Parts: sequence; structure tokens; C-alpha cells
Amino acid sequence: MTEKLTLSEATLKLEYYCSYQERCHSEVVDKLYQLGMKGEEIDVIVVHLLQHNFLNEERFARSFARGKHRIKSWGKIRIVNELKQRHISAPNIKAALTEIPEDEYQATFDQLAERYWHSLTERKGPKKNKKFCDYLLRRGWESDWVYAKMKELER
Repeated sequence: MTEKLTLSEATLKLEYYCSYQERCHSEVVDKLYQLGMKGEEIDVIVVHLLQHNFLNEERFARSFARGKHRIKSWGKIRIVNELKQRHISAPNIKAALTEIPEDEYQATFDQLAERYWHSLTERKGPKKNKKFCDYLLRRGWESDWVYAKMKELER
């Protein structure tokens, strides 16, 4: 960008940016740096976005947890790690995890595990077990669940 945006232009751009999709504070600050804004201007814009409810960290965390679980079938461990990486506070992470009902969480795990187990082309044995466990652990599912499900499907 050759021309520097005014404070009001940047504010309008960020209002649209935040209304289009839920955003966390770090995404907004990164976007403002990309637009060429400096420290004090960033603070003014972030406060404006907070006051007018364009930016809400708890709402972002809840939406993030719901979406990643339902759409990408992530487990709670991966969701927590991703939220921490985005500098979301512990109370907001805890609130976000309440968005995933336990029965839905268990059903998603069972469905994902069985579908992946049957899609593996290896014969039963350590190689298949390792691929299965690595896949589910990478997606953030609890290790005790993964190993118990592996033993159950191995039979």
C-alpha cells in the first residue's frame, strides 16, 4: 500500500473485517499492522471494536470450538492448543469447551475412529495401529480414548 489509511478508514475496514467472520484480538492486531497502522492507532481501533461489539474474545472462542469440532472433527486437546496459540484467556477457553455437548463429542469420536480404521489398507498389526493412533492424536483426541478404541477395533 502506498497511501496510509486514516484512522476512520482503517476503523471501517476493520469493522467489515470483524463483521464478516469472528476474529480474535491477535488477528485484528496483525491485520492493522498489515494496513500500516502504528501502536497508538491500533489501540484506539481495538477499543472502538470492543465497545461496538465487533470484537468479542469469548464469542470468538465459542464459535471456534463449535466449528472446529463439528466441521473438522477436532478433539478438545487440539481446540485448546489452537486457542492458546491465539492468546485466548483460560476462562474463555473453558467457556468455549462447554459449547461441545459430551454425547455429541463421544459420537463424533466413535464415528471418526471407525471410519478411519476401516479406510486403512494395512492388515491388522503394529503399522495399522500406529497410523490409527497418530491420526486421532494429531486431531486432538484424548490418548486413553484412542488406545481403548484401537484395542476394541483390533479384535
